[in-house]
Amino acid sequence: MKDERLIDDLQVSPDTLRRQADAAQAAGFTQLAENLRRAAELTAVPKEELLRIYEALRPGRSTQAELLAVADALERDYGAQQTAAFIREAAAEYARRRLFRSA
Repeated sequence: MKDERLIDDLQVSPDTLRRQADAAQAAGFTQLAENLRRAAELTAVPKEELLRIYEALRPGRSTQAELLAVADALERDYGAQQTAAFIREAAAEYARRRLFRSA
């Protein structure tokens, strides 16, 4: 119980992440800003789902259809449009490099 409270105390709000992204963007750190915006989106996603997504993104763990379904679910269920776009971009690269699991 005490450990769970400590973890909750360390969580950052999506608003804080978006403000940090704006500051990073203003300072010219575009990639960092994009990462922070995706992190802000992911605060709405349950931890168990995040772990499932992380596992699905590992090379050889998913088919292309499965990875695209993850992107669709993030967009549909959590409004995580930037993260969904990032996963679709990863899926295109996985296809190019042949990193998908065979169906």
